[in-house]
This record gives sequence, C-alpha cells and structure tokens, in this order.
Amino acid sequence: MTALLLLAAAYLGWNLGANDSANCIGPAVGSGLISYRRAILLVILAAAAGALLEGGRVIGTVGQGIVSAPLPPVALFIAMLSAGLAVTLPVVLLKLPVSTSQAIVGAMTGIGLAVGLPVHFSLVLDIIAVWVFSPLLALILSQLIYYFVALPLRLLHRVSLWDHLLNYTVIISAGYASYSWGANNIGNAIGPLANLGYHSDWIILLGVAAVALGAVTYAGGVTETVAGGITQLDPLSAFATQTSVALVTHLFAVVGIPVSLSQLNVGALVGIGLVKGVRAVSRAKVFMITLGWVLTPTAAGLLAFVLYKLIGRLIG
Repeated sequence: MTALLLLAAAYLGWNLGANDSANCIGPAVGSGLISYRRAILLVILAAAAGALLEGGRVIGTVGQGIVSAPLPPVALFIAMLSAGLAVTLPVVLLKLPVSTSQAIVGAMTGIGLAVGLPVHFSLVLDIIAVWVFSPLLALILSQLIYYFVALPLRLLHRVSLWDHLLNYTVIISAGYASYSWGANNIGNAIGPLANLGYHSDWIILLGVAAVALGAVTYAGGVTETVAGGITQLDPLSAFATQTSVALVTHLFAVVGIPVSLSQLNVGALVGIGLVKGVRAVSRAKVFMITLGWVLTPTAAGLLAFVLYKLIGRLIG
C-alpha cells in the first residue's frame, strides 16, 4: 500500500506542476522577458528550495490539521486520487488554471466524512475564508505596487539602465513567486502522507520531482492562459503581478494555510487590468476560472466520499 500512496502523491504532484507552475512564470513569459524553457528551470529550482526550507507548516495542515486522526491507507489513496482527477480534467480539457490546494482540501474533507472521523470544520472554514480574501489582497497589492513603484519609474523608461534593471527584476520576482509556491503548495501533494507519519526531506523531494515532471510535460497551455488570456502584460505589469502573488503566498506559507496560486494570480492580473482599464480584462476568462474554483473542491470532496463508500461496499 505504501507504493500506491507514493504513486498517488506523485500523481498529485504532477497535477500541481502541470497546472500551478504556470502561475509563477506566466507573467514573466507573457511579457517576453524569459523563455519558457528557462522559466521552467527557474520555477523547479526555486520551488524545491521553498518546499525544503519552509514547506513544513502547510504539510502539517493538509496531513494532520483537517483530519487529525490517522486515516486508513486506502482512504488516503482515494483522497489523493480524487484530488488529482478533480484537477486533471479542467487542465486537460480546458487548459484552465484550477486550484490543487482547493482539490486536496476538498478531498481530505470528503474522505474524513466518509470514514467517519472528526473533521476540523473550523479550520476548513478558515481556509475557505482565506481563499476568498487572498485574491482581493493580491489585487490590491498588485495595484499598489504598480502605482507606487512601477508607474513613477516609467519616467526613466528611456534610460537603457532602467530597462535592463526592470528585466532582471521581473525574473527575480518570478523566482520569488516560485519559492513561495514551493513553500506553500508542494505540501498539497505530499501533505496527506503526513497523516500516517510520513514526513521527511526525501518525501518532499519526491513531491518536487513529481512537480518538476508536471511542469516540463504539461504546463505550456496553462502558461499561455496566465500569460495573456486575462490581460496583456508589459514588464511593469509582470513585476507587479508576480511580486504581489509571491508576497501573499509566502505570508500564508508561514501561517500554514494552503492558498490557491491560481486565485492569487487571477486576482493580481485583474488588478493590473483594472489599472489599465476594465476593457483590458477578459471577463469571460475570469468567469470560467472562477467557476472552476467553485467546482474543484466540491468535485474532489464528493468524488472522495463516493469512491470510498463504493469501495467499502464492494469489499464489505
């Protein structure tokens, strides 16, 4: 059963890399400052550092916070499989950035109810509140950064030194966003294993490897959506977007709350789009992504609950 659990964690990690890595590098790629291949390498290395150095709090929340009592191994397997499926279908069929954080929280809640163990709904409600609040925070931060840092510096736009400095700053902010993502989100893939006491650096490295594989094999389509599907980005916009996402993600990594990079990135991009004018925001794209936010945790929770009950009837 251990092998199946590790395989399920790897599958969930692949989904994480295929979907969420785009949220770290999409703005930088969309602004034309870094190639897709170099951006993928950057996100893998920075995310690995974030997971190893600061990923422990979110791992604890996912693995032992929502359902503190040990779950049966088969239940954990079903939870991770359900979360992976809830993320895979929107990514493969629609190439939309959905939330692995939401999927695993929904799946762990659903499996806890199916098994009959106490679910800490107060923590789940706190996490949901953060999901609602955090995109608004990213939106406000992106606008503040754009207005008070980026916009005044446009006066120096003709100075070649500033052009080069801005280019490097955007790439550095992409690296910081990737680090924060690793600290906050890789725990979504391997956190369920902590419920059974599996929590070590080699487990984290397994998650990093799976995330890297997902980023390399399937992040391209989602990167296109994040890079230009919501609003068009220039280097200044990319810097404001990535920096605001990185700050919010890092904040909640320290607190131990898994947040959705998809939500944060869309919130920041909408903020930049509103700065440029409401016509710059693709309302249809925002609506589709928002719909995915609602459906993802619900689908993952229901799938985990139903699968566990069905398997229980077949076995019992």
